[in-house]
Amino acid sequence: LCAILAVSCKKSQPSMPEPIPPKATVAPHVMELHGDKRTDDYYWLRDRESEAVLTYLKEENDYYFSKTGHTEAFQETLFQEMKSRIKEDDTSVPYKRNGYWYVTRFTTGKEYPIYTRHKETLKAPEELLFDANRMAEGFDFFDLRGISISPDNRLAAYGVDTLSRRQYNIRIKSLETGEIFEDFLENTTGSAVWAADNKTLFYTRKDPETLRSNQIYKHVLGTDASADELIYEEKDETFNAYVYKSKSRKFIIIGSISTLTTEFRILPADDPGGTFRVFSPRIRGLEYSIYHYGNHFYIVTNKDGARNFKVMRVGEDQTDASFWEEFIAHREDVLIEDIEIFKEYYVVSERDRGLTRIQVNRWDGKESYYLPFDNETYVAYPYVNLDFDTEELRYVYNAMTSPYSVIDVNMRTKKSVIQKQQEVMDPEFDADNYRSERVWATARDGVKIPISLVYHKDTPKDGTSPLLQYAYGSYGSTIDPFFSTTRLSLLDRGFIYAIAHVRGGEYLGRPWYEAGKLLQKKNSFTDFIDCSEFLIDQGYTSPEHLFAMGGSAGGLLMGVVVNLKPQLYRGVVAAVPFVDVVTTMGDPSIPLTTGEYDEWGNPEDKAYYQYMKSYSPYDNVKAQEYPNMLVTAGLHDSQVQYWEPAKWVAKLRALKTDQNQLFLHTNMEAGHGGASGRFNALKETAREYTFILDLEGKVL
Repeated sequence: LCAILAVSCKKSQPSMPEPIPPKATVAPHVMELHGDKRTDDYYWLRDRESEAVLTYLKEENDYYFSKTGHTEAFQETLFQEMKSRIKEDDTSVPYKRNGYWYVTRFTTGKEYPIYTRHKETLKAPEELLFDANRMAEGFDFFDLRGISISPDNRLAAYGVDTLSRRQYNIRIKSLETGEIFEDFLENTTGSAVWAADNKTLFYTRKDPETLRSNQIYKHVLGTDASADELIYEEKDETFNAYVYKSKSRKFIIIGSISTLTTEFRILPADDPGGTFRVFSPRIRGLEYSIYHYGNHFYIVTNKDGARNFKVMRVGEDQTDASFWEEFIAHREDVLIEDIEIFKEYYVVSERDRGLTRIQVNRWDGKESYYLPFDNETYVAYPYVNLDFDTEELRYVYNAMTSPYSVIDVNMRTKKSVIQKQQEVMDPEFDADNYRSERVWATARDGVKIPISLVYHKDTPKDGTSPLLQYAYGSYGSTIDPFFSTTRLSLLDRGFIYAIAHVRGGEYLGRPWYEAGKLLQKKNSFTDFIDCSEFLIDQGYTSPEHLFAMGGSAGGLLMGVVVNLKPQLYRGVVAAVPFVDVVTTMGDPSIPLTTGEYDEWGNPEDKAYYQYMKSYSPYDNVKAQEYPNMLVTAGLHDSQVQYWEPAKWVAKLRALKTDQNQLFLHTNMEAGHGGASGRFNALKETAREYTFILDLEGKVL
């Protein structure tokens, strides 16, 4: 009887209707260039202030939540799992600068860092500089950056963004009394540089519409910002400007940078009323960065065709490129990434066949050696080295199976001390349970593409294991094979994690980057697909278990591969994806567009227009089956405007022929980097991982 009643009761309850995907209004907008017409049905979504736009974004969010409600408990479990691995009451390795030891620490349950210092010795009383947790109260988003201490150690300039638009307001604080001065510098990059007089600041303002960093101003403490003097304005819309101080503290330096060209201006820090002098005039295609030591500047540059860069030097008084002399020669197979300068040593950071190397050299030429690293795939790079007169080099080492370590090595004795090793707060964690390797896929044009892999030692490689393939592949930005505690949530559930080092990054040197940009950009996309097919052929996974992920320009990569080879992937996560390439690159009013011409091309040039149109994900959506997809956006994103992923999803909904999942989740409070705070960002990672794990049947 009870069973009959239970069945009857169950039948009498109305079933919940299946959520209906939002359908964006079609309002054709025609754009014409070079005699070619493109119709954009969802152009209207560009109006951030429109009630209709906000309603549509909310409908998409509601649809996502309604379809994934069954995973909410798992998302929370995954978030707590990721959070539990992080040491909450953590402290940075102290570093010394100008008589003070600086320490950043976190306390249990708090989202943001606390900045402190100790005078002369770590045993001295702690001085509280900033508690970002208190400062963040009342804000949905908070970012503190650019803390700059005056030469006399009494004042601190700092930048705050509470909108996630990367438009920072700079304030100045007395470190003796805690007073926040009335000085208020708006719409800046957040960073400021002190002159030697302890009252003059140089800082960078942004164009309020395009957000291009284009003006360097001088501010005098205690004066109104309206009286600040414009020191330099970058008129070329393809360049950004910034200002910093040399490690020697002798010079204040203004930099102008585009994708292919750099230029610097210098001013003695003790002469804030003086005039900046051009270091060496810009020459298109000439890139250089400068480092001061003694009476010379050392320059890392691609001058004279040094594609992988070389080091040159020049005296302080005659800095034009015509006077530069070679210091470290160019090598075709080794990329010089950076140099660190000390009183008795200089340190060169290199990349050789994708692996980072650190070379220590004495200025007197008596000794030169590389720090020893023996892993098959790893990451090593100099860390915070602000002290000039020291024998200690601080660097970071980690690998996909090894938590990061901060290590001090005495450059004279070569003795190393691990100052800090990342703690994985999980009693079950054992690095020996994981394996990493580097394999090489053959691209369709015969080029070998490196792939870094990590997996649990018990994970089979027989085609049955799920695999998440990640890549970025633009701007010469290298995704190194680093350790990740959040990634363990995938590895412990049987996933293999792969980083495809596709062309467009700089993993194999500058030529690797040049082979994946402009009119060779398609190499990035086909490399990713060829890596996927290699991983399938080698038995690491299968199309039923292969997932792909990328964000920003990596989201563009996702957009292209799902147009070209949708059948290869079970699911795809495209985070804040740059998918409407032609429209964005053709609109110089959109933030950051003009500085991108050397990366993607200017569509005013017909050749570039036709090429980017041939791969732009939004322009190439078609009536076909697509994999399951989660697309994310940030309403206040300053780099990829929210409307790109929104329009893309709307068009995919209208044209795709399958019943696979398609979700758009827009963070209505955050921008390009997602949520602020130490742990809030983990919730977004948990959301993305849950989407993948649910498709794989691992959400319990």
